[in-house]
Amino acid sequence: MAESLGRSVAELSGRLDALRKAPGGIGREAMERDAEIHRLTARLRTLRRFGLDLCLGRMVGADGTDGTDGTDGANGADGAGPVYVGRLGLTDDTRRRLLVDWRSPAAEPFFAATHADPMGLASRRRYRWTGGRITDYWDEVFTAEGLEGHAALDDQSAFVASLGGERSPRMRDVLGTIQADQNAVVRAGSKGALVVDGGPGTGKTVVALHRSAYLLHADPRLGRRGGGVLFVGPHRPYLDYVSDVLPGLGEDGVRTCVLRDLVAEGRRRRPRPTRRRPP
Repeated sequence: MAESLGRSVAELSGRLDALRKAPGGIGREAMERDAEIHRLTARLRTLRRFGLDLCLGRMVGADGTDGTDGTDGANGADGAGPVYVGRLGLTDDTRRRLLVDWRSPAAEPFFAATHADPMGLASRRRYRWTGGRITDYWDEVFTAEGLEGHAALDDQSAFVASLGGERSPRMRDVLGTIQADQNAVVRAGSKGALVVDGGPGTGKTVVALHRSAYLLHADPRLGRRGGGVLFVGPHRPYLDYVSDVLPGLGEDGVRTCVLRDLVAEGRRRRPRPTRRRPP
């Protein structure tokens, strides 16, 4: 993975340099060139920001295969051995799959599998990274065969361990510890309104941000030439607090604002006339 990351960074840097030096064109041509520069810049920024930390963990199927249906879009996957799930998809120079994008259908069991519904998995491992090195990991086992070489931990272990982490002035994404019920909200259908209710501190905001990143990847209406996502917060300190989450999920094109940005403050309105009731 480290070798492939190095090649990807070098390749993206070269493509960006070539695009920036090429003639800008006019009209639609110029717009598409700028959009491609923005896309490549965002991916390069994510690769440089995380390095090997892109890898969230791995999963092994109950039948010894990777536990996926091969719908992640990578070529050359042989369906054997563990599948590694990452913040972005990654392949080597032969198109062999190294990392499955967390938003792809093939990665869903990594987040949604439970003891009640293992979704074909024998085991799942989640990593904690510090400075490009694995400093901790959690194994979650779903079958008797999966116990071999693993501790018999429950499917809440990584989440519980994360509660003891250091606090930060910025909100952090929960990809490494996302739970099945949170995953159901993140991947819910995009038709109509989705309302998530809960008390303070129950994770509504962080799940909404993960859902935004997921929809940008999965909803065909939000592609490179489609619409976008607007995230509306109550005030500026709130937006500053959550500003690191979406870039950490591979998306930095989401627009953010507060309500005052949508409605001009202090705009005058004429008073509505009132009708007097007859005596």
